Amino acid sequence: MPDASGYTRNGQRQANRGVIDPVKLVAARETCPGERRVSIVPDVAAALVKKGWTVVVQSGAGLEAGFDDSAYEALGAEVAGDLGAALNGTDVLAKVQPPAPDEASILPLGISIVSFLQPGSHAEALKALGERKATVYSLDLLPRISRAQSMDALSSQATVSGYRAVLIAAISLSKFFPMFMTAAGTVPPAKVLVLGAGVAGLQAIATAKRLGAQVRAYDVRAAAKEEVQSLGATFVELDLETQEGAGGYAKEQSDDFLARQRELLGREVAAADVVITTAAVPGRRAPVLVTKEMVEGMRRGSVVVDLAADSGGNCEPTQAGRDVDVSGVSVKGLSNPSSGMPTHASFLYSRNIANFLDLFVHDGEVAPDFEDEIIRGTCIMRSGEIASEPIRELVYGKGGS
Repeated sequence: MPDASGYTRNGQRQANRGVIDPVKLVAARETCPGERRVSIVPDVAAALVKKGWTVVVQSGAGLEAGFDDSAYEALGAEVAGDLGAALNGTDVLAKVQPPAPDEASILPLGISIVSFLQPGSHAEALKALGERKATVYSLDLLPRISRAQSMDALSSQATVSGYRAVLIAAISLSKFFPMFMTAAGTVPPAKVLVLGAGVAGLQAIATAKRLGAQVRAYDVRAAAKEEVQSLGATFVELDLETQEGAGGYAKEQSDDFLARQRELLGREVAAADVVITTAAVPGRRAPVLVTKEMVEGMRRGSVVVDLAADSGGNCEPTQAGRDVDVSGVSVKGLSNPSSGMPTHASFLYSRNIANFLDLFVHDGEVAPDFEDEIIRGTCIMRSGEIASEPIRELVYGKGGS
C-alpha cells in the first residue's frame, strides 16, 4: 500500500486518481569539487523523452562537460533554475557523485537515486537518504554478468581513465614515446609498464602501443595474459600463484603475497620509463605494488601514473590529486581521472544510466523487480532501509540502525 507520500515500500510511484503521469527524471548539477561530468547528456535526454519520460535538467548541469542548457531544451528536456524547483514531483534522480547531505534533505519522499554511491565513503549521505525513504542504486556494485555490460559504468569510466593516464605520462616524460630514426641517430621507444590489466589497464596498453611505446604488463589474474598479448604487449609472468576473484576481479592479496610480488616486480619497475598502476579491489584499499624504494630505483625523468590514488594508491609515495617528486621521478596521483575528460566520460556514463533505467520502469511506472540480480545487486537502500548487514555496519557502525 502507498503511504502518505504516494509511494509503496518498493519506491514505486502511484497513480493519482487513476491517471499515471510520465515518470520524471532529474539530472542534477554535480557539487563535488572537481567533478565535471553530468549524468544525462542531451542525446540521452532526447531518447528518454521519446520513451515517455519527463526529463528535467538543473540549469548548468552539463556546462563543464560541454553541454549548455539550450542543447537540452532543443531535444525536449526541461531546464529548472535550481535543484528545489527541479525536484518537485521527481521519481528518479540521476547523478555521478552521490547527493551531499544538504541536497538529500530536500529530496522528495520515496525518490529513487542512481549514482556512484560507494557505501564506505558516503555514510552521512546514506543516513540523510534513509530519512527521505529513498531507494538507492549504486552502479559501482553492478554484477559482472553479460546482461549488465551495457550498464557497466565502472568499465566505461575506466576506459577514459586508462586513456588519460597514458596521455599524461607521454606529456610528462622526458623522452619520446615512439622510436624515431633521424639523421642524428635512432631514438629508441619509451618502455611502459602497466600494472593491472582490467579495463583501465587494457586501455592504457592500447593507447601506449598506438603512441609507439614498448609495452609490458602484469596482472595477478592468469586470464589477463591473452588479452594483454592480443594488444601487442608483453605479459610479465612472475613466479606467483594466480589471484582470481569473484566476478572477474582480482581478489584481495595476503601480505606475504604482496611482499613477494613487490620483490619480483622491482626489476620490471627499474627498467621502465613509465609505470601506470591500475590495480583495485572493490570496496578495499588499493594494494601497494610499487614501494618508494622501487621508485628511487627508476631513472631520473621517469614517470609513475597512479590511477588508484583515490583508494590509497598502488604506489607508496602517491598522494591523491598531487604530483610527488621522488629522486627525480614524478609520481602522479590522479584523482577522479575520468572527470578530466568530461564530454566523452559523460557520453558513456549517461548511456549506462539509460540502459539501467530500462530495467525498472515499466508501463509508465517505477516498478523495480527485486528478484532481478542486477536490481538486487546494485540496490543498497530500499525505501530508506539499508539492504544488507555489511553496508548497514559501514554506515551506522556495529549494532546501529
